[in-house]
Amino acid sequence: MPDPGDPLDPSTTIFFLCDIQTRFRNAIHAYDQVIITANKLVKLAKLVGCEVVATTQNARALGPIDPQIDTSILGPLFIGSYDKTRFSMITHDIQAVLEARPHIKSVVLFGIESHVCVLQTTLSLLALSRVRSQPITPYLPLDGISSCNSFEIGVAIARMREAGATITTSESLAFELMRDAGLPNFKEFSKFIKEEKERTKTAGERLILGQGTPEVLDQSEIAGGGILLDDTKPSL
Repeated sequence: MPDPGDPLDPSTTIFFLCDIQTRFRNAIHAYDQVIITANKLVKLAKLVGCEVVATTQNARALGPIDPQIDTSILGPLFIGSYDKTRFSMITHDIQAVLEARPHIKSVVLFGIESHVCVLQTTLSLLALSRVRSQPITPYLPLDGISSCNSFEIGVAIARMREAGATITTSESLAFELMRDAGLPNFKEFSKFIKEEKERTKTAGERLILGQGTPEVLDQSEIAGGGILLDDTKPSL
């Protein structure tokens, strides 16, 4: 596995958008904030030149990617959206995407649900790393991940971190991918960060600094929490 101390490199990073579908709106904790961060990460991918691939969970029943997420801005950087019934994103289609890109070392993974599809995708990526010539590290921005019940988030994050994923935030990822204030596109990057400032704060407060942080995490650990929603989760 790559050294977790190595900084992210845009040339070896791909973004995975996991199952953010409109049908989940009334079931997912802080869904609107997940949308905020998803759009921020899509804009970031365009800015630093990273490809993005998306999945939907059983789109026939649950619909397409939420249209509030504007993947059209990516142009050719958007590889496409692939439907699935299994919970992990690592289907034959996504494996083919990775096989066609043997240089990829890092996957920025965001979406829903933290304890189901995000967790199983993370574990699949880590398993794939053990047989791949170029191992992959999953990076999980906590302000872009949620679940139907907020208490699931911190538990899932703890497990993914223990398994070998890197836990981070959208802003930390952004600066890590930018790397150098002396680069020609830093002015555009700085404008982007300023434009996203208030939305980033709102998403972080709802998805990271909410109530109900699980005891499985240290107090200094980033974890999910917040107000529990009703159990109107759509059937997968």
